[in-house]
Amino acid sequence: MGASTAAAPDYPSGRAAWYAVIVLAICYTFSFVDRLILAFLVTPLKHDLHLSDTQIGLLQGLAFAAFYSILGIPFGLAADRTNRRNLIAAGVVAWSLMTSCGSMARSFGMLALARMGIGIGEATLAPAAFSMIADYFPRERLSSAMSVYAMGVQIGIGLALIMGGFIVQAVTHMPAMHVPVLGTLEPWRLTFLIVGAPGVFIVVLLATMREPQRRTAPNSHSAALPRAHMAQVVREIAARWRSTLGISVMMACQAMSNYAFGSWCPAFFERIHHWPNARTGLVLGLLAMIGGCAGLFSGGRLSDRRLRRGIADAPLRVGLISLLGVAATLVPAMLASSTSATVALLVPAVFFLALPIGCSYASIQMIYPNEVRGAVSAIVLLVLNLLGLTLGTLLPGLLDDRLFHSGLMLGKSIAITASIASLTGAIAVLLTAGAYRRDFATATPDLADPAESAVLERKTANS
Repeated sequence: MGASTAAAPDYPSGRAAWYAVIVLAICYTFSFVDRLILAFLVTPLKHDLHLSDTQIGLLQGLAFAAFYSILGIPFGLAADRTNRRNLIAAGVVAWSLMTSCGSMARSFGMLALARMGIGIGEATLAPAAFSMIADYFPRERLSSAMSVYAMGVQIGIGLALIMGGFIVQAVTHMPAMHVPVLGTLEPWRLTFLIVGAPGVFIVVLLATMREPQRRTAPNSHSAALPRAHMAQVVREIAARWRSTLGISVMMACQAMSNYAFGSWCPAFFERIHHWPNARTGLVLGLLAMIGGCAGLFSGGRLSDRRLRRGIADAPLRVGLISLLGVAATLVPAMLASSTSATVALLVPAVFFLALPIGCSYASIQMIYPNEVRGAVSAIVLLVLNLLGLTLGTLLPGLLDDRLFHSGLMLGKSIAITASIASLTGAIAVLLTAGAYRRDFATATPDLADPAESAVLERKTANS
């Protein structure tokens, strides 16, 4: 994975490729910090803006996900036609600015508008990043590369939890401050200003990265498509609709559990175990960064090794392991009466939550030609976010308000959410594996060694 790794013919050097992945992972990291900082502001938001748990869930999920998901499609098409690095840079400016605008919100509606703006900015990142990474790496190394990129999720969650815990605890005891132009701000509002500030640094960092050469990966369904339009994208998806739908549902279910955990666990520890924000942030943040990154790295390596052995549906198998592992660890963690038992179970739970993220992203890139990867990625993310992000953040709060009528039942609400997600995702994987193996076999492997490519084609055709 280091700079010494030899590049495949016509691919950028290992040094340039991994540098680009790290820069994109930093972008992903800070996008999650901006996205999840709200998890530590539940109590002051409910007090100052008079919000319910359901409204908090909508702010963390639907208010963000609606524009993030829908606008991902035009931004995905743009990623297939324009300079992807510059597209991401424009998005970073937008989401950082809108995060800071959250400091001025005086109502649920105003804060929802700020969250929508964050979603619009962040919608530029994933489709363009997926497409760029697929142009930096050959297919047999793509799961590992995507997993390193996806470590931004876990590092971002970890930083959001750690920073959120310490910042919120620090500013909670501060008096309201007068800020030029903005006026007098309550302490929690300062958090939005602090979290939005690193956007300037990220844009400068992006300027040091090159836009990679686009590569065509033709197959039986697509020759050369110089610039794909939506009709062409639809035809490509129609040729692989079973695989695309199954992967989308699997990823949505994994995200549903991940967002339920990331968005509601700080409030869970505050309400149920009476932890201060700083302790909650530190423990959960370290779990996310260490256990999550270990899971991502393991999932990517496991998928790549199985792929090299000719197991075409390796990413889906890793996804199935993850879903079963989450059911066996996260659910009992949320139901345990002991704090120590909860934390002990969360260690493997975070590992399983992260395990399939990178290889799931890679699985889509492996079966589609370059010319439509951005748009297809955006459509997959549309399903992932409208189902996973929205339900993962909304359902626990909705169950608290409508079923249990108590915020003290939050652990059970998270457990129910994770149980539904794990069962649905496992069924989707089992129904999709055969179709994915067929679609993988028809794609042209872009491996460095032609002999290895031929062996892999024969194995995947018979798997």
